[in-house]
Amino acid sequence: MRRRLPSTQSLICFEAAARQASFTKAAQELALTQGAVSRQVAALEDMLGVSLFKRGQHGIQLTASGQSYARQVRARLDSLERDALDLIGNQGQGESLVLAAVPTFSSQWLIPRLPSFTQRFPQTQVHIETRTRPFMFSDTGIDAALYAGTPAQVSQWAGTQATKLFDEEVIPVCSPALLKKNKALTPKQLMELPLLQQSTRPEAWRQWFDAQGQDAPRAMAGSRYELFSMQVAAARCGMGVSLMPRLFISAELKSGELVVACERPITGLRAYYLIEPQVDQPREILQHFKAWLLEHSTRP
Repeated sequence: MRRRLPSTQSLICFEAAARQASFTKAAQELALTQGAVSRQVAALEDMLGVSLFKRGQHGIQLTASGQSYARQVRARLDSLERDALDLIGNQGQGESLVLAAVPTFSSQWLIPRLPSFTQRFPQTQVHIETRTRPFMFSDTGIDAALYAGTPAQVSQWAGTQATKLFDEEVIPVCSPALLKKNKALTPKQLMELPLLQQSTRPEAWRQWFDAQGQDAPRAMAGSRYELFSMQVAAARCGMGVSLMPRLFISAELKSGELVVACERPITGLRAYYLIEPQVDQPREILQHFKAWLLEHSTRP
């Protein structure tokens, strides 16, 4: 049966016009005339039987249906482009695995270990995209996600199955210059130093002090940083004490750039998971990657 599909050219023109909010700018981007883009979009609307844009004297604006369709079309075009690039790059040999992961986990834990996976599966290319929040796999072309979250957050990720890799152990660290006579501090002494805050985890220091049985009125005070890598840089510069997952700072602890400020780690509320879409037949290479992950997760 013949598929009822719009032309790729009409989808490309629609996506560009939707992103640029202008037929003229879309035409410039695509090296076409404004009339050609307008005709392609009109043909797409005729085929769908739906108005995608509101047209007026001051330009164009997506309709509600157009906004939803634009997101879907953009994801499909991105996926088609990735597939084409993979085929070109591999010359038809091997396959690829597309992962989503939080940035610091990727750079500090996953990527340093990936060589052992590629040695085991040399024909497989692993691509990594940054994602910090749950998403719909069907809209992305992503095979699996490496996600840090609480059990409640993981359970709310619809249409997926989760495999726990390991818990997150957090510990206070700082530049050795902040410690007098290179001695570790008590929780009470730690309160006298500036506390570096993670903007995505505003309760982290309060939870740590609570676990030590230490009252800390200023536990949520201090400079805030969005990324763990920013916190590491600030701690290395002597700007304060950072509460960091140990797995993110193994190199800095080994080199002596950072030291443990108080040897009282706690298991954080978050853990690391492999999230997969629920499908009847999972890709074989994804199952190999999952087995490899579980093998390495015993030594985070």
